Amino acid sequence: MAGMSSRRGSRPDYTWPGYVDALSSLLMVFIFVLAMFVVAQFYLSEALGTRDQALDRLNRQMAELANLLSLEQRSGADLRATIAALSGELQKSTAERDRLQGQVSVLGSERDQLLGQITQLGAEKGKTLAELTEQQRLSAESKATIDRLSANIAAMQAELARLNAALEASELKAKEQNAQIVDLSSKLNRALVSKVEELARYRSEFFGRLREILGNRKDVVIVGDRFVFQSEVLFASGSAELEPTGLIQIANVADALKEIGEKIPQEIDWILQVDGHTDTRPIRTPQFRSNWELSSARAIAVVEFLHSRGIPYERLAARGFAEFQPLDTGNDTATLAKNRRIELKITTR
Repeated sequence: MAGMSSRRGSRPDYTWPGYVDALSSLLMVFIFVLAMFVVAQFYLSEALGTRDQALDRLNRQMAELANLLSLEQRSGADLRATIAALSGELQKSTAERDRLQGQVSVLGSERDQLLGQITQLGAEKGKTLAELTEQQRLSAESKATIDRLSANIAAMQAELARLNAALEASELKAKEQNAQIVDLSSKLNRALVSKVEELARYRSEFFGRLREILGNRKDVVIVGDRFVFQSEVLFASGSAELEPTGLIQIANVADALKEIGEKIPQEIDWILQVDGHTDTRPIRTPQFRSNWELSSARAIAVVEFLHSRGIPYERLAARGFAEFQPLDTGNDTATLAKNRRIELKITTR
């Protein structure tokens, strides 16, 4: 037993080295964790610094944008103010002529008033000088009054001269403008008379040519400056479709109009006006509900056929008058037939 105890007592003790190894491992883990914390802290600092720099750049850009916005707002306000000022100047310029014309009468009135004041001041000056002569004294106040009156008279005389000059200039300008207006009116009247006379000559030639083509028909007459076709020559009763005989008559009109139209100068803006008329008897059919529609449809039918024969649309016009422009106010058969008609007239726009 003693021997066994002695052997047990001689075995080495490994407990302390184990503790040392454990502590060494724990220390190494702690150092590793600490190192990782330092590295993470370094990268976090770098990221925060980069974010701060980005925020600074954004703040600077926002400040620049705010400055640009402020400049644009100021530029817009200046532009609106400039537009308002230009509008005011335009209104002032438009009113300038009216103001000058009104100023002529105002200047004349002011001139009369100044003449009266000059007369009154001259009388006051003479009275003052007479009183000073009688009393034989010349005070500083009286001398100042005389000097003031003299200065006022001189100023008023100068103003009167200026007003007279302005009045004369305004009257001269008004006379020149009136002369220009009279001259332009005379030229315009002469030009209009010339164009009217020239158009009348071509109208007369056109009617003469139509008379030659159509012959002496009783149902086709000239009334004033119009060539009148009785409706029965062109249309059946209650119809707006041209009859064969009517087509021939309107074709003759188109041929004559083309022949004369080529001679009319381009500067004369002429048209052939086609007017449709009915009698007083009312019409109500599925096609035409009133004489207005019938008269208009007949005028349009003539215009369409003239165009098909080579007359441009811009030289044609169609109008319907129903029964409201009669040639005669009677109610007998002959009068009713007379009022049913198609009228042709060469005129200007």
